Amino acid sequence: MYLWKNQQTVVIGYNQNPYSECNVHLLHDEGCHLMRRGTGGGAVYHDLGNINFSFIAEKRLYDVRKQLSVIQDALLAYGLEAEISGRNDLTCQGRKFSGNAFAKGQRNDLHHGTILIKTDGAMMQRYLIVDKAKLLKNGVKSVASRVINLSEAVPDLTSENIKQPLMASFEKVYGGKAEMLDFDTFINNAEVQAIREHISSHEFLFGRWEQFKTTKKARFAWGGVEISLKIDEVNAVITDVQIASDCLEPETIVKAEQTLKTASTKAIPTYDSSNQILRDIMRLVYNG
Repeated sequence: MYLWKNQQTVVIGYNQNPYSECNVHLLHDEGCHLMRRGTGGGAVYHDLGNINFSFIAEKRLYDVRKQLSVIQDALLAYGLEAEISGRNDLTCQGRKFSGNAFAKGQRNDLHHGTILIKTDGAMMQRYLIVDKAKLLKNGVKSVASRVINLSEAVPDLTSENIKQPLMASFEKVYGGKAEMLDFDTFINNAEVQAIREHISSHEFLFGRWEQFKTTKKARFAWGGVEISLKIDEVNAVITDVQIASDCLEPETIVKAEQTLKTASTKAIPTYDSSNQILRDIMRLVYNG
């Protein structure tokens, strides 16, 4: 378990279009940051009023419910009851305080998320662009009314004094003594710095999004999707495609892009029709 914070930052999911998710120019003009993570899910706003967690575990130990129970148990120390809700959320008093995302590796799997404690809601609304269809789906008028800062329920709770309950809960749930990471040794090595340079690069953050305009857009049970196509009208072939989505399966979005590239615009290409996400994307492209 890793606990960490960001200064004013919008973090977008792996497959998301930054220009659709946040006010990029305003964010940069005001000295804030944009980052893209390697997992799926939607855009979130970070500041020093919240704290973030990551669980990285061997596949035999990886258990999302058990990992979330660490968060739930820690909050009980402050009399707060958290519930698992929707695709990937933790809620308190019916409102979201934690969005979670996931990734699978060859040996280890990753689960990470936010804990909103005293985040600046005005700044969150200032920088994030929230799909109206998503708000309507959840029956709310704004992102601010959909989320809760836990300090609203417990004014004394901060992103600092939650650390000890989280550590104690981690030890309780996993039945052992936690060993503290030597952060400086961990962060200051060539491999980590190389990753840092890659995920901070313009190409990783913006890629081809600057060249594309959304042509098809929809929201499904598994998440929202924006599809941008470049088409050779003469030969009726899709020459390039970019798909933005807050889907929790980034690898499926990549597969959809690969399937559509060089496909005919007149006939649906062969794909795994048992995959609901792929099926919905193909129907959207070919049936509108």
